[in-house]
Amino acid sequence: MDSAPPRATPRTPGSTRIALFLAVPAVLLLVLIAAEWRPLLDVDGDIARTTHRWALAHADLTQTARILTDWVWDPWTMRALCTVVVLWLVARRGWWLAGWLAATCLVGTLVQQGLKAAVGRERPVWPDPVDSAHYAAFPSGHAMTAAVVSGLLLWLLRLYGVGGLAWAAGLAVAAVSVVGVGFTRVWLGVHWASDVVGGWLLGALTVALAVAAYERVVPQEQRPGGSGVGGEQRPGGSGESREQRPGGPDEGLHPRPDSPDEGREQQPGRAGGSREQRSGGLGESRERRRPGGSDGRP
Repeated sequence: MDSAPPRATPRTPGSTRIALFLAVPAVLLLVLIAAEWRPLLDVDGDIARTTHRWALAHADLTQTARILTDWVWDPWTMRALCTVVVLWLVARRGWWLAGWLAATCLVGTLVQQGLKAAVGRERPVWPDPVDSAHYAAFPSGHAMTAAVVSGLLLWLLRLYGVGGLAWAAGLAVAAVSVVGVGFTRVWLGVHWASDVVGGWLLGALTVALAVAAYERVVPQEQRPGGSGVGGEQRPGGSGESREQRPGGPDEGLHPRPDSPDEGREQQPGRAGGSREQRSGGLGESRERRRPGGSDGRP
């Protein structure tokens, strides 16, 4: 008697492994900041004092940083971008995906504000500030919101099979936005460097958890390429049934009636049938022109 095949060991999805990988440094940094670990505070202070001197010495760069952080990479600008994408998905009847993006952005905002209130970290204070900000410092709301929105949009591009130059461009814009907004917050002296790093880690963790939950909860037919209502079908994708393709499911196995290989499907003894069926054609057999049948004899 054959023994039963060994049961395959379930594999952890990639998004879950990424979430576990991001959770460790995010929690560690949160603990160190809450405990006011002196070596970390010293590094934050050194970076802040250096960048503040640069901000005072380079007024043009400081003004550019202020415009970028207040308008281009502002959290409300990023949320507005996410809202536009959600409305686009709703118009395409991608209900699950639209709801998932909206819910993830909302959860990210709630986590950010909750941690600010719980940690209550003071922002840098300067006698000659170049900018101002409100609420507590950790985590940076600008950095976390940029990481959440950029990560979700990159995930959406992958779901819809975007690759090549379009994917490279999207990845470059996302990277510049996430790194750039963090740089502006430190340059303007409104955040410690660890606030920005914490925002990046928590934003990436939020996206990874959202992707892992989506892969576990949302049915396959409701995802992009699925065949259910709300699934965004790609032309020729896996969700498209064979009956929907011209020619039916057996197309390609048998030649069409007008294909050049028509004669190959004839039964034995009727090899010349394809020529005999074309009356008046160039391939009309001589036997049909003679009286007496196809064999040429009475």
